[in-house]
Amino acid sequence: MAMTLLPGGLYGLSLKTMKVQSLTTCNSKLRMKGIVSTCCSTSPGTPQRYAVLGAGFAGISVAWHLLQHCSKTSPTCIEIYDEVGIGGGASGVSGGLLHPYSPKGKLLWNGAECWEEALKLITVAEASVISELPSGEIDSENKQHTVAEPFVWRRGILRIAATAKNVYDLKKSAQDSLSDCKISYINSFAAKELLPELVLHSDFALYMPQAVNIHPERYLKALFMACQRKARDLSAARSSGIQVSFHKRNVGSLLEFSEEYDAVIICLGAKVGLLPELVGKLPLSTCKGIVAHLELPTANREIYNNESPSILSSAWLAAQGPRKILIGATKEWGSFNTSCDVSIEEASLALKELLPKISTVYPAVKNWMVLGTRAGLRAMPPRTSLGALPLIGCIDNLVLESMQKDKLFGKRNTYSSQKVIPRYWFVGGLGSRGLIYHGLLGKLIAKAVASGNQDVLPSELTSWMLSC
Repeated sequence: MAMTLLPGGLYGLSLKTMKVQSLTTCNSKLRMKGIVSTCCSTSPGTPQRYAVLGAGFAGISVAWHLLQHCSKTSPTCIEIYDEVGIGGGASGVSGGLLHPYSPKGKLLWNGAECWEEALKLITVAEASVISELPSGEIDSENKQHTVAEPFVWRRGILRIAATAKNVYDLKKSAQDSLSDCKISYINSFAAKELLPELVLHSDFALYMPQAVNIHPERYLKALFMACQRKARDLSAARSSGIQVSFHKRNVGSLLEFSEEYDAVIICLGAKVGLLPELVGKLPLSTCKGIVAHLELPTANREIYNNESPSILSSAWLAAQGPRKILIGATKEWGSFNTSCDVSIEEASLALKELLPKISTVYPAVKNWMVLGTRAGLRAMPPRTSLGALPLIGCIDNLVLESMQKDKLFGKRNTYSSQKVIPRYWFVGGLGSRGLIYHGLLGKLIAKAVASGNQDVLPSELTSWMLSC
């Protein structure tokens, strides 16, 4: 489907800074516009069916948290749809660097809770691999989602100051950090103790020893396995059946799901802009980033030590074992290309940009061999007074308006004014912070979906709908 870049952003809405309002004021205005629904929860015993569109950070988190709200008396079916597989899109391409701080070292919006919820999901995913289901208990469609290799490294992260201003900002931020993700500033001598090949031009780095690095695709597959195990355990403990399944299928239109589900949760990342019902309606822009995969030849004995931290600088380096690293990422704003494949020309240009940036702080990168490159297209939210925050909420009004217009213009659809339309929910605009935000956002939206009440969502994440 061809798309045109509209004034003010990819999807046609102004990207001006939005003022965050109180929960009461925001949701009262949303209710006046018909955005906050007052529909009642499903009666006991009625089967519950949820469609989760997208199998990246947001989608798999939503599926996990929906399981926490399953009725004790009603069968529940959660079906996840994604055309490129679990972790096969932009989430799987990311570097997997997890910490709750901005580039200036400041705590992100709700950073403490985001950090806590993200770590909880990582723990859940790790436990699912340790107690992996016997192959006979995994249905044939989902056998491919087993995880055999490590996907979590607790090695910490170094953020390296590039300028004197960076030094000032980072030192100031180091004084106000979380107790379970402390940050401290260290000099070049201490940094070299952690990573001997490191070069610090400003004699300063910010160290986050409790920060985590993951392999995103393996992690998401492990978390999906945890969802399946949880569903099986719940079914065994209750009289009602609980099921979680994945379908590798393209999502071309929301109309495909209008008759089957009690709720549809849209977690498609940048691909949400391709849905005909939402074209021109969301305040998102896009940014394509290319990441390079490197490996250390076996002849080279100078491995990346398991205790050595990953690096954040003008580019980042994510260590995924003693002989594998990722470096990234380039930025191409306004791209519509959702493919993770990278052409030879694109790869060459990306490496010309990334390798010099990394080599200034880690010259030993010259010893590493480039295995390939991958690209991810991210949906970027507008900036607010609290920074660039993700967008969530019930979007029934946007979807139904489109369906009604299609009906008026005679387009083929299955919309019926006599049928109760499912609740359409949106989780998007996570940008490059999908990993830190996904745990909390999944928890919040699952609670809202289960209760049928948008009032439980923070107003700063729903105020974007006032402009729609």
